[in-house]
Amino acid sequence: MTATVSSPAERRRSKIRARILSAAESVFAREGAEGLSIRRLAENIDYSPAAIYKYFSSKDELVDELKESFFELILENVNRIVDTSTPFSERSRDCVATYVRIATEKPHHYAAAFTGESASGDGPVDGEPGFDTSKKGQAFNVLRGMIAEGVEIGAFRSDVDPALAAKSLWASMHGLAMMIVHIPSFPALRPDQQTISREDFISFHADQAIRGLERHYE
Repeated sequence: MTATVSSPAERRRSKIRARILSAAESVFAREGAEGLSIRRLAENIDYSPAAIYKYFSSKDELVDELKESFFELILENVNRIVDTSTPFSERSRDCVATYVRIATEKPHHYAAAFTGESASGDGPVDGEPGFDTSKKGQAFNVLRGMIAEGVEIGAFRSDVDPALAAKSLWASMHGLAMMIVHIPSFPALRPDQQTISREDFISFHADQAIRGLERHYE
């Protein structure tokens, strides 16, 4: 089958959309949701508001796109992990650590992904129509599926509810990511404090989170 080749016009449109999204991410990080207007964004990238409206019909659509693209990045990475043949114990810990790493590597995008500024509030939540087809829902379901696999193969306790446990893990990952984003010295709580590296702390957190679900402790 011959791969579809995009036209020069399509490639140009894709590049402009990416530039607008990148600028929107930066504006949001500096000024919050209240500072992210189409007019302000146009000033930052030297476009007219009318030109931006050709790509995004409203600020709400733009923020929704930011959210979805962040969770798409999460989804791509965790899918790559769960599709490997590495032992389940390693894969499960890697999934948790990867979420936190991506969030802290892209703090502006991460902040945009969790703002309530959207045409539909925060979008559909677990159990509502549209959640499973959203990138956020798909990322959550990979986590839930991973936990269900752990229960099925006996790695996790049989009384673990995959949906409830996935929400608990999601909350813990979000909490750690927020700590790292907002406290530059974290895991040290003051600049002169001696502690382990951030990367080691992320791995430590992932290990502790998974140990809480495991059937047998070492």
